[in-house]
This record gives sequence, C-alpha cells and structure tokens, in this order.
Amino acid sequence: MKTLTRLFNAVFVVVLAFGLVACGSTATPTPTTPPATTEAPTQKPTEAATEAPTETPTEAPTEAAPQPVTLRYANWNLGTEEENNIQRQLIKAYTDANPHVTIEIVDMSGEGGWDAILTGYAAKGQLPDVFMANNMPLYVKNGWLADLTPFVSQDPAWTNVPQVLKDAFTYSGKVLGLPAAQFIMGYFVNKDLFAAANLDAPEYGVSVEDFFAATTALNNVEQGVLGLDEMEFIVGWYPSTQDSRLKWFSFDGTNMNYNSAAFKAAIAKTAEMKPYTWQGLTDEQKKNFKSQGPWELFLNQEVGVRWDGGWSMPGYVQNATFDWDFVGIPGGNQALVADVMAVSKTAANLEEAYKFARWMTFSPEAYAREAELAKAMGSAPKMPVSVDAASLELYKTFVNKPGVFKAMDNLENSLIESLAKIVPGYINARWEGKPGIDIGEDKDVNMWYMFNFAPEGRFKYEDYAPKLEEFANKILADARAELPK
Repeated sequence: MKTLTRLFNAVFVVVLAFGLVACGSTATPTPTTPPATTEAPTQKPTEAATEAPTETPTEAPTEAAPQPVTLRYANWNLGTEEENNIQRQLIKAYTDANPHVTIEIVDMSGEGGWDAILTGYAAKGQLPDVFMANNMPLYVKNGWLADLTPFVSQDPAWTNVPQVLKDAFTYSGKVLGLPAAQFIMGYFVNKDLFAAANLDAPEYGVSVEDFFAATTALNNVEQGVLGLDEMEFIVGWYPSTQDSRLKWFSFDGTNMNYNSAAFKAAIAKTAEMKPYTWQGLTDEQKKNFKSQGPWELFLNQEVGVRWDGGWSMPGYVQNATFDWDFVGIPGGNQALVADVMAVSKTAANLEEAYKFARWMTFSPEAYAREAELAKAMGSAPKMPVSVDAASLELYKTFVNKPGVFKAMDNLENSLIESLAKIVPGYINARWEGKPGIDIGEDKDVNMWYMFNFAPEGRFKYEDYAPKLEEFANKILADARAELPK
C-alpha cells in the first residue's frame, strides 16, 4: 500500500507540475531522477553467419488513464463566476493539471445557514464530497467525516503544518479535518503615529504593562487619535497573560475558567481601558474623527493599535500609507484563527477527494500558485499552512514585517481563537446558553449578555462568576460525552 501511495504521489507531482506550466509558468520542470540507460549488449559472432531473426517490437507498457471523477465542493469563499477570485482560479489550476477531475460547486444558498443546509444535504444522502467546516463537533457527532489519517501520515507536507493546528482537528486520534488557512490575530501598530508623538511604538514581545502605558500615552481625543480601537477583545487574550494555564477566553483545554482571578482581572482591565477606545467616545467626541466606526480608524491613521486578523494584511499591504507591524498579544504571543476543510465519509472516491482537499488547503504547490495569482492582483497571499522554507521565503516577499515572522516562529504557543469550530459545546458555553439569570428588566439573559455588559458596570461580575463557570463547564462536559469514542 505504501509503495503504491508513493508511486501515485510521484505521478501526481509530475502531472501537477505540467499542469501549472500550462497555467502560465515558463519554467521547465527538471526530472527528479535521470532516465535510466542501458548499455548495448555485445554478442559473440557465430562462426556461420546467418541473418538474425527479427523480433516483433513491443510497446512499453503504459499506465491506464485515471478514471473520470466528479467531486462536489462547497465553500463560502468562492465569490461569483464573474469575479473569478483566487479560489476559483485555484480550482481551475487543479482541474487543468488533473483533467480527469471535474469539480461541481454545490449550491449553499437557502434558509438556516451553513450547517442547516449541510444537514439537509446529508439527510438526502447528498453531502458534498469536500466542504468548508463551520462546526466540526456537529459533523463528528453526526458521523459525516472521513478519517484522513492514512493520507496525511504519508504526506511530507503534513509534517510542516504546525502541531497546534493538527491537534485542533484531531478527534480520538483521528485527523478529521484539514487546516485550510491560518491567520495570526492580535494588535497591529501604526509606528508612525507613535514616532510623531515621540513615543516608542510597542513591538512583538512588549510586556502587558508597557503596552497599556504606550497606548494610553498616545491617546489624544481632541486631536482625533485613540490608543486602542476597541475594548471587547481584551477579555479574550488578557487571562492568558495572568495565568499560563489559560488560553483564549479562559479555556484551559477542557474547561472555561470564568471564576478565575485571571478572568475577573480581564473584565476589570477591559472596563479600565474603555476611555481609550471607540466605545468610550461620546457622540460629541466622535466629531473629532473622520472615521465613521472603529473599523476605519487604522487606515485613517486615527488609532495607535488595532486588533485584527491576518486576513487584513493583504489590505494593509495595498492600502496602508504608513509604517505598520504586528504586535500580537502583549507578552509575546498571538491568537490563531483557523479555517478547516472536511472530506465526507460518503465520497465515492476518497483518495481523489483528499487530493483535491489537500490542494485547496495545505499544499505547498498550491500556495506557490496562490502567491503568483495574488502578485498579479497587486495583493498578497495568506500565510502558508504548511510552513516549509520555500513557502516562508515566498511569503516574505509580500509581507516582510518583523512582528509577523516572530509570530510565525512562535505558532505552537498560539491561543486558538476558533474554538467555536472545534470544541464541543463552546457556542453555548460562550454565547448562546442561558444560565437562568435576570439582570434588572432583562430576563433570562444569555452568556453573551453577561460577558458583553460586565465591563459596562451593568452588574457586578464577581456575583455571577461561579454560576457562569459551573453552567459553562457542564455544557462542555455533556457535549464531549455525545461524541463518538
């Protein structure tokens, strides 16, 4: 089996290389091994020379052409046919290199959202063969997903995928999803604004104390400059800086720690920083800014640091007229947002489905093609998922910022922010669950309400923290118990 897989992989690489040439590359592939040569046999002359009999020539055996296969594919990032965005162009590059494969785009329009539509297809036995995953625990519970462990274990590119991403989509020892993208998340800094104010701009690795000292010192509402863009993100990252056991929003890998001293401190720090954010401005003060909302502040040079994700970096490359860099999370870390792609267990040709999913996710060859397409658009590709040396060097030609590469060197310590896609029960433990609490005239409020309004002083968070933690962790435990072992 391994021998056949290696042989298939070798054939696939050659076919892919010629396909990419057809898409516009001018480089000529160099064979990885020279063609075998044989010496002409020497024969001892016979004493009585006779005409040598002629043999019927035989053709060298050729491998059978791959059987045609149609793969049904669902993703939310395809745009329209008229737009023909990079994702659609990557699909075209794949089918050009693999003419036996047809990709059929599944219609995901309809009521109820992504997971409801997938559920409808599954009920009809028509689940897409390859699809972007929005809620892995739901799909695992429903038994929809193919075990991709046999494929990735034989794939050299998989070894360069950060372990933190591999672990995120592994359930009971089985790889059930492929990371389709990774985006570092944290604070981005406008270094020019700090220089103009004669202040040292925070850098990746800055201490928590120095970060807040710098941003509060920069804040000047009268001149239309804020230190921070928004207050709400502090509660997500701050607990991890106060307690090393904790990750994003106090998750420790099993439980939420809403009653911990670190999380209570995060609520207090968020409230403390409100005056230095957009949420702290009065309507009259907002007139000092040309931005109409916090999302415009950074490119308008009206905020020192902005909380954002790596998906915005192509836009910064194109549109920022100032010197910017990535600071991440104070203390020298970053959150990590991941997209994940799944392969259906019902796919008729699981190997072909995996190969296509690989191309659309962590393939270094596809990343090189994506970079080529992004360059033609005057933009930048997303970060590579399989971080080999060649892909990293290629990325540096687009985004050469010291903070970005310090973060990429530290990916294994990242706080996974995409917990809703990964952790069973997290959606209810973080947002939608109702713990049976009334706040004034607001009856039976949900978890989002409690975390959103605690920094506003609408109630005393400490009074409710024990109940919130107990409620959340029961949800997580019950949801874990529902997954197949």
